[in-house]
Amino acid sequence: MSQLASPPGLHVYDTTLRDGAQQEGLNLSVADKLAIARQLDELGVGFIEGGWPGANPKDTEFFARAQRELSLRNATLAAFGATRRAGSTAAADPLVRALVDSGAPVVTLVAKSHVRHVEQALRTTLPENLAMIRDTVSFLRGEGRRVFLDAEHFFDGYRADRDYALECVRVAAEAGAEVVALCDTNGGMLPSEVADVVRDVLDSTAARLGIHCHNDTGCAVANSMAAVDAGATHVQGTINGYGERTGNANILTVVSNLQIKRGLPLLEPERLREATRISHAISEVTNVPPYSRQPYTGASAFAHKAGLHASALKVDPDLYQHTDPAAVGNSMRTLVSDMAGRASIELKAREMGVDLSQDSELVVAVLAEVKDLESRGWTFDAADASFELLLRRHLGRGISYFDVESWRVITDAREGGEATSEATVKLVAGGRRQVATGEGNGPVNALDHALRVALSSVYPELDRLELVDFKVRILETSHGTGAVTRVLIETADGTTTWQTVGVAPNIVEASWRALVDGITYGLTRQGVPAR
Repeated sequence: MSQLASPPGLHVYDTTLRDGAQQEGLNLSVADKLAIARQLDELGVGFIEGGWPGANPKDTEFFARAQRELSLRNATLAAFGATRRAGSTAAADPLVRALVDSGAPVVTLVAKSHVRHVEQALRTTLPENLAMIRDTVSFLRGEGRRVFLDAEHFFDGYRADRDYALECVRVAAEAGAEVVALCDTNGGMLPSEVADVVRDVLDSTAARLGIHCHNDTGCAVANSMAAVDAGATHVQGTINGYGERTGNANILTVVSNLQIKRGLPLLEPERLREATRISHAISEVTNVPPYSRQPYTGASAFAHKAGLHASALKVDPDLYQHTDPAAVGNSMRTLVSDMAGRASIELKAREMGVDLSQDSELVVAVLAEVKDLESRGWTFDAADASFELLLRRHLGRGISYFDVESWRVITDAREGGEATSEATVKLVAGGRRQVATGEGNGPVNALDHALRVALSSVYPELDRLELVDFKVRILETSHGTGAVTRVLIETADGTTTWQTVGVAPNIVEASWRALVDGITYGLTRQGVPAR
């Protein structure tokens, strides 16, 4: 097991598949959930909350397929559900029975711990709510399940009626709940408040406490850390901070903080080094673009732009980095822009395996071209691939895969119908003149298709490349339709992505430049020789 013992043993509990899936615009199929569960298991979390069987047909199917298709090596699967209905018994409640039938060895129950929610949302009495907690926990324990309990709206309930909130915790623990997670369901708490409440609950009950935070104040990670510092030994969160409203505590950030900053052995180090890859892999499944400025695992987490920073980084990377990015599988990047100095160029070249410390002439030439281009609207801090191609040309290492003769795009729009575009590309590749056309739902899409048709017979490696993002920015807007246009294109090869930039007065021309750079870089990255 990758969940290492550290008295009293901190649980890392992931709820991406249930709470994280409540994020606006995020819709996971059963296949998606199974794929994410495998990634989470590879990361080494202790528990994976799979969803609410019985209440959600998709989650019921997930647990059924999980029994046949998931072979978890590190994590334990948990089913989420609610305490029994008022006026019934746990044994007779079909939703409680569905939790048992799910086959999950752990059941996490949600229970009300706020008097107003009990009386107004559940529409029952305070004693009956306590009976619902006691009966459901006891029944599930009798069925051989480990039981965790999420005390919903706990912190707000504690403010409204401390004694009742504490009694909910006591009843759950006495009935056999292994953990009672205190939930900041509305996400309104601050770290010092969380710490005070957790300490009081620990002093007042015999329960093992967990923490479940939402990020509405931007403090979900800080609140989770404060709860652990105060004595909580079970922490919940989601990958990449997914969740409704502003999201949940990012479990990757929480675990990295606790392990790297606090020295708690939560995951095996080699598994933590997979954090960045797994973060991005799950982003691909959810179809939610990775947040570049996400702590630890974001593309910009260890990116440095200012020339002053770059000079210091040449001496010692730790001068401007809070930790070694390799610990979470990330890497330091030097961004090149009009703020760049000689050190930025040298560091960027070093990332490519080139030592320019003794070639001041070349560094000066590269720096001059970068500053000139950026003054005309180019941006290389957001387009590393375009900068690498520029540097390769200065080093004499540039590869020309094709020579463009001409290209054109025609857009045809009919009244009441959708506009379609057709592009024609003429070029020379592999010693042969190629003329190709491509259609698309826009001029850039059509150009991309035509370029691929023209090159595919010479460079079949293009099949691995995919255009995944396209951004346009109009510069010098005071010029109206005559303004300069900057286009950023993101391309992927199934393993990683890269960004290229094109600038021109015409949006199609700017897009063409970025497209050509994106394909050229992709072929270079794969080590494809010019043919």
